[in-house]
Amino acid sequence: MKNNTQAGPATQANQYAGNHAKRFAAQIAKDGYSPGSIAKYGATAEALWAAMLEADVCPTELTDDRVNQLATPIISAASAIDQKHCRYRINRFRDYLIENAAAPPRLEPPLDMSPRAVLKREYETYLRVQRGLSEDTIYHCLRFYDRFLTAKFGPDLGDLNAIRPDDITGFILRLREKQNAPRDKTGPSHLRNLFQFLFWSGKTERNLSNAVPKARQPKPTGIPRYLEPEEVNRLIKVVRDHKKTGRRNYAMLMLIARLGLRAPEVTAIELDDIDWRAGEILIRGKRQLHDRMPMSAEVGVAIVDYIKNERRGPERALFVSVKPPFKRFKDAQILRWILRDAYDATGIRPPQAYIGTHILRHSLATDMLRKGASLAEIGDVLRHRSAMTTTIYAQHDVDTLRSISRPWPTSGDVR
Repeated sequence: MKNNTQAGPATQANQYAGNHAKRFAAQIAKDGYSPGSIAKYGATAEALWAAMLEADVCPTELTDDRVNQLATPIISAASAIDQKHCRYRINRFRDYLIENAAAPPRLEPPLDMSPRAVLKREYETYLRVQRGLSEDTIYHCLRFYDRFLTAKFGPDLGDLNAIRPDDITGFILRLREKQNAPRDKTGPSHLRNLFQFLFWSGKTERNLSNAVPKARQPKPTGIPRYLEPEEVNRLIKVVRDHKKTGRRNYAMLMLIARLGLRAPEVTAIELDDIDWRAGEILIRGKRQLHDRMPMSAEVGVAIVDYIKNERRGPERALFVSVKPPFKRFKDAQILRWILRDAYDATGIRPPQAYIGTHILRHSLATDMLRKGASLAEIGDVLRHRSAMTTTIYAQHDVDTLRSISRPWPTSGDVR
């Protein structure tokens, strides 16, 4: 017999919203999670809805305070090892309700209007708009902003014109003592960005960037270390044999070893960056500079194989994680790990202590040089902005250096 009892608005909303727990679990399943993870997400969602029904709270009333109040007993009941992830599952479910059930969005923390915080936001805008730096570089620049100003003024913002060259030198010396890296250029570089901004924005009367000491960088005495073509091929081949990530890792290393891309440029590639008809790929290089490069058939086949047979998820990034929800990579460290595992699997000894993917760029350039390519051609492939950068590959080859030298001016050239 049908129940004609009229329910209140909150009760009606809760009865309807109760279906969202199952819909949320179905979405988790669609995202490719394992059955065990789907069960955990579903159980957490059902527990939160049971708490909402008991408290007669509908989705539109699910504020920050309400969520904390309802979620605390659920998280406390979880095992100590699962409490952190239980909170994460509740937050994922709340995101779902915000998007699908008109739950109120999270409250933004109040904007810090202290002079130091305001200046920091101005500096961030300068780095992004005026300098065109990457998000990773901006992050580290802002960290040095906080570290230097704290060392000089404490938690507040003092008189910026009171900064002296001795303050800068002393700060860098303290960094050297802690890091034990006398050749590290990152600290001085980030400080120069800061003082250039302060002078550019009129916050200081002098450009103190000139007072930042330079890290001693000995000039290279020989051709950069490299791998032989046979060794590069062995590394790439062993990567391809991995069952779960072989196609992805193979395509990523192929882009470096065959096209000379940098590791961050590989992880930055979007699906829409590939022009299949023209056989070109858009490269998002340093300082937000974009280049189009021809894509060899070998590289194209590797990418197509990955997209068709291994890649999953809705992300527009070309290369994504193999774990649900198949997100893009936050940085390019994944490529270092892939190359490290390839060294271990093949038994090839890395030519230098630091295992970095730049060795594949050096190997490509060295192989091109041996096969008769000019420095100008190598520079085009590696997308060097300065011809002088490419000369490191021909320090002992005078004939190759002549390929980029300019003719000596004669009396007839004088105007």
